[in-house]
Amino acid sequence: MTKNNNIFGNLSSDIPAGLVVFLVALPLCLGIALASGAPLFSGIISGVVGGIVVGFLSKSHLSVSGPAAGLTAIVLVAITNFGAFDTFLLAVFIAGVIQIILGFLKAGTISNYFPNNVIEGMLAGIGVIIFLKQIPHAVGYDKDYEGDLAFLQPDGQNTFSEIFSVLGNIHLGVVIMTLVSLIILIVWNKIKFLKDLKLVPAALVAVIVCVLLNQLFINYGGSLAITSDQLVKLPVPQSLDEFKAIFVFPNFSAITNKEVWVVGFTIAVVASIETLLCIEAADRMDVRKRSTDTNNELKAQGIGNIISSLFGGLPMTSVVVRTSANADAGAKTKMASIVHGILLLFSAVTIPFVLNKIPLATLAAVLLMVGYKLANPKIIKHFYERGKYQFIPFIATMLAVVFTDLLKGVMLGIIISIIFILKGNMQRAYAFRKKEYKEGDIIHIDLAQEVSFLNKSAIKSTLASIPEKSKVIINASDTVYIAHDVLDMIKEFKKIRAKEENIQVKLMGFKKAYELENSGEEEKHVFVEHTN
Repeated sequence: MTKNNNIFGNLSSDIPAGLVVFLVALPLCLGIALASGAPLFSGIISGVVGGIVVGFLSKSHLSVSGPAAGLTAIVLVAITNFGAFDTFLLAVFIAGVIQIILGFLKAGTISNYFPNNVIEGMLAGIGVIIFLKQIPHAVGYDKDYEGDLAFLQPDGQNTFSEIFSVLGNIHLGVVIMTLVSLIILIVWNKIKFLKDLKLVPAALVAVIVCVLLNQLFINYGGSLAITSDQLVKLPVPQSLDEFKAIFVFPNFSAITNKEVWVVGFTIAVVASIETLLCIEAADRMDVRKRSTDTNNELKAQGIGNIISSLFGGLPMTSVVVRTSANADAGAKTKMASIVHGILLLFSAVTIPFVLNKIPLATLAAVLLMVGYKLANPKIIKHFYERGKYQFIPFIATMLAVVFTDLLKGVMLGIIISIIFILKGNMQRAYAFRKKEYKEGDIIHIDLAQEVSFLNKSAIKSTLASIPEKSKVIINASDTVYIAHDVLDMIKEFKKIRAKEENIQVKLMGFKKAYELENSGEEEKHVFVEHTN
């Protein structure tokens, strides 16, 4: 096993990266559980299983799994309708089984059909969302839960109105901590001797400094001290019984409930699509350009969801926010994801009171950096310079992800890409040498290798525009397939209109399939359909 594939071969990079992802994932796990109407620890359980179990089983080097913001609406409605969390957990169990089946059916290959510009547009869109969503947290306005990626928020605001709401709610102490954190994050990797301290990531330094800074504010700063609402809020079990109550087992007696199966199938489909999108994004972010077995990933996610449900955890997907933080922190292998899961487990069980001293402002600063790098203006400029067929799907995906959600944004980008493909196919199916023709000039129409029914409209329009008394050569020398619709159209043009308008038509390169006769003429012209 080479060092590149050995998960223990890059610990100097993976341990710090795992630590950064742990710091980012902690409030996200809690926020998503809160928004889902589930117990707060269910988000931590999902993060632990996503990090350790899925991290170990996955073939992805950079992706990190955990509870996903894209599933919050589904989870909230399901828990409300079932009226029992253990019944919902059965739906998660079923979703995991379905994902394993999808893996064996090789459904993961669908990811091969996601265009790169759409994936990059998705990443840029998520970068914009992460950046905008962190602005309120960075100044001390924490009404919306950490981890919300939706444009329309549960508190009745939207991404932009929430930013305007901070104007009268700025907390000076939080702003100071955000600025201190950003300075540390930016400067740390620019000073050589600090950068060489590979096992001490800048995010950890920022957290420690801001925890101490807040303690200083509490003792001497008065109004600069931040409140508990602006700190991480990890539940602290007060007894063994409370700790045992964290773990909930699925209610398998509800297996005959049709609604449970509907929710399970819905979770499986949405979680699988989001995972495949994230895996494609993770491979794009990988500086080594390694590819991931997506069918194996579906199986790993399925096993992860089954185990998560058995311990009382939320459903999970591979998550772009955590994955982006992981790649940005310099992770080399999936050990970073495993380390993040181990840290979540250890800290939640042993030192939750310590974690509750971490300011959300510091974590907001980390995510501001991640968001900026994902939506760097240079990326937008890069796709703009590649032309409209690359830029329009990219920018449409980016904007749609910001104003709707990840799946709708990607779907729009794919639809636009397909339209461009069809348009390009219609344009490239033949070459019409359109110039200022003089009377007596020869018009050349050269057909491409494949001419399908999609090209019928364009070729029909071209034939209709040919003037009377022209000379036309339709050349199929390079063509290997022509659809019946197009053949019939050319046949009708030659037999009827060409005769009526005195247009001389010559067919070249058509192999013999059926004869195209000229009425009243002795000569027969060979006109043939091509087959593969």
